[in-house]
Amino acid sequence: MLYTGPWMQRCESHQYDAPSPHLADATDGPVHVFDRDGLRALDRAAIEDIGIPGLVLMENAARAVAGEALDMLPGRSGSPGLVAITCGGGNNGGDGYAAARHLHIAGADVRLIPVRAPREGGDAWTNCRIAERMNLPTWTIEDLKDEPGVDLIIDAVLGTGATRPIEGDERIAIDHINAAGRPVLAVDLPSGLDADRGVVLGNAVRATRTVTLVGMKEGFLKLHTQPHVGLIVVAGIGIPPALVARFGRPLEPRPDDGRPGAR
Repeated sequence: MLYTGPWMQRCESHQYDAPSPHLADATDGPVHVFDRDGLRALDRAAIEDIGIPGLVLMENAARAVAGEALDMLPGRSGSPGLVAITCGGGNNGGDGYAAARHLHIAGADVRLIPVRAPREGGDAWTNCRIAERMNLPTWTIEDLKDEPGVDLIIDAVLGTGATRPIEGDERIAIDHINAAGRPVLAVDLPSGLDADRGVVLGNAVRATRTVTLVGMKEGFLKLHTQPHVGLIVVAGIGIPPALVARFGRPLEPRPDDGRPGAR
């Protein structure tokens, strides 16, 4: 993999032009790479050992997603633009519902597309209920092909837990996102991509930009993932650096020229 882009930093996010993982995390320390088990252990330690509520982590993730979305929007007079947000039933979808709130507050024209209902009582359900009580408008996934005025699609359908071929409503959502021909911002990773192996689970979103939370995913270092992840932004979500270092591995420098990169 060849390094193709300069360091770029904005607020708490650091980004690079894929395929180069040349970036720093939100603490200005080394970027860390996580596999699926490491991410689960990190979340568990942050919530159970440190005592950070899951809703706080989701809120921080949503703010990072909303910030990147606003950066991608055209910023027309009177509104930053029209954003369609596809939300699955897990925490990835919860990030999408919370990001919709922040985008609405920022003046964006938001359309929520529920792909699967969240489990009642969970953090994603809480943010879904907030969005409902705010009367944020909703679409069906089929509306994407009939609405040419969409400026940005946010993919919050599936997260790092996906390991099997994608079927049903999630597969339909991925197909419609890819067919829409609009810029796509993926939350944590493009839906349908295996976080560890980087393989496509039948079909995967082709994102313009990916906001990956806490650190890089192992699968992002595979060359074949690049048409799916696009420009990658690593966003901190308020987890202490010591925990990040405990459960992730530092992104190693390339031996040929000393610049950080994938082996």
